[in-house]
Amino acid sequence: MKNALSRSLAIIVIIVISIIAGFVIDDICDSIDRKTHPRTYSEYVEKYSEMYGVPEEVIYATIRTESDFVSNAVSSAGAIGLMQIMPDTFKWLCEKNGESLEEGMLYDPETNIRYGTYYLSYLYSEFGLWETVYAAYNCGPGRVKEWQTSEEYADENGILIDIPFRETSDYVKKVSKAVTVYEKLYNKEIDQ
Repeated sequence: MKNALSRSLAIIVIIVISIIAGFVIDDICDSIDRKTHPRTYSEYVEKYSEMYGVPEEVIYATIRTESDFVSNAVSSAGAIGLMQIMPDTFKWLCEKNGESLEEGMLYDPETNIRYGTYYLSYLYSEFGLWETVYAAYNCGPGRVKEWQTSEEYADENGILIDIPFRETSDYVKKVSKAVTVYEKLYNKEIDQ
């Protein structure tokens, strides 16, 4: 009887320690993820998320994937700023928006987030699926539209089933994964 009680108590202690360890490990992982998935520039992200109807986690994930929150980043292709906007795309977006801004404004975090979010919104109105939007953001909407008409790359509804450019395919996966992490980390706070 005493041995059975000792065994039961030992099992209960092991279960309790395991549960506590699970919570501690989860908190440590969340802490690491918060450092690698910050919400820097939140005032601009919130403002333009609401203005253009783009989920905040999509904007943060795009910034993280594009520039890792470095506002003066410039890619080898010439994309500029937090959301890595090409100067020609910026000029086109400004014209669509009835504005005329200098290319140098792409280094300004608010301007870059505004126009990057505006572009995401535009692409979403064109494609209607975030994964397709990410592909178009990376390689251009014209190329994605070509893929959508090919049985090799898209299903009968135009949903991409294969992305022929590895860089774009990897990009879509990175942004999608970052969106999932942002949702997990920060939507917890809203739910609590």
